[in-house]
Amino acid sequence: MLTAAVVGLGWWGRQIAGALKGSDQIKVTTAADVAPDAVRETAGNLGLALTRFEGALADKAIDAVILTTPHSLHEAQVLAALDAGKQVFCEKPFSLTKVSAERMVAAAKAKGRILGIGHERRFEPAMEEVARRVGAGEIGTLMHFEANFSYDVGRARVSGSWRTDPKEAPAAIWTGTGVHLSDLMISMAGPVAAVQAFSARRVLEQANGDIVTAHLRFAGGATGMVSCIAVTPFFNRFAVFGSGGWLDVHDYVHPSVGYDAELAWSHEGGNIERKKFAAPVDTVRANLDAWAAAVQGGKPYRFTTGQIVANTAVVEAVGRSSATGELLVIG
Repeated sequence: MLTAAVVGLGWWGRQIAGALKGSDQIKVTTAADVAPDAVRETAGNLGLALTRFEGALADKAIDAVILTTPHSLHEAQVLAALDAGKQVFCEKPFSLTKVSAERMVAAAKAKGRILGIGHERRFEPAMEEVARRVGAGEIGTLMHFEANFSYDVGRARVSGSWRTDPKEAPAAIWTGTGVHLSDLMISMAGPVAAVQAFSARRVLEQANGDIVTAHLRFAGGATGMVSCIAVTPFFNRFAVFGSGGWLDVHDYVHPSVGYDAELAWSHEGGNIERKKFAAPVDTVRANLDAWAAAVQGGKPYRFTTGQIVANTAVVEAVGRSSATGELLVIG
């Protein structure tokens, strides 16, 4: 079992610490934060010791750090943790530029470490079935994706926080939500070759908008579209279209609340089948447990470093393109 520190005890750090209670792969003993006094009560309620990041790195009893910190800090913190001999799990987006992600991946490879990434959506039962069916060729040649992840975080708990700062979220809400959907697409279609994105300010006075839409062209020939809205109540859709059928998933609650999804699919002939997924499942914990198991010599982690870098390149391109509308080729 890995002994871990959660670095950054904000909203999502608390979610992760809670999700890992009872895990047989990771034991969270410590919280690290830049403002310990501000989170002292929270750490106490979670039964965690409290320190700063440097203290967690110096603590030989801590095997791993789980980073839930502002995106712009990820590279420096990942590199420092690797230098301190720690295993590293990093929340998404992994970094804000492809070059930064490549440096982090190279450092982890040099240290013989397996990087974890906070894309729990790959562990959703409905999405696992979609990936299996696409991989088995059940819908024929992969043609196109359409997806939407909307969540009224712009009106709620993160409004005015670093998550809405253009420096930390250059693609506005897409930076933290659309990135999940592009990860799913990359896992099925491979890297993205070109991106064109658009943003708008409709309700919120956020510098880079409250809606972002990105159009993607994959190196393998498929296309995709991902839209994210910061003021619409939770809505999540992921559809895959092939030459011989389609698959369409709708989620109804945020992962911090639970799991409630429906998968519909159709093959040639037009018959539509449906399947509900409502059994309790903690995808956040499933992802962290899978990473910890891989670190400890178990089954290989389902995220490759190539996929992590490829998705970081998409985040960077969406941020740049949404500001100008230009088509960007990803090298």
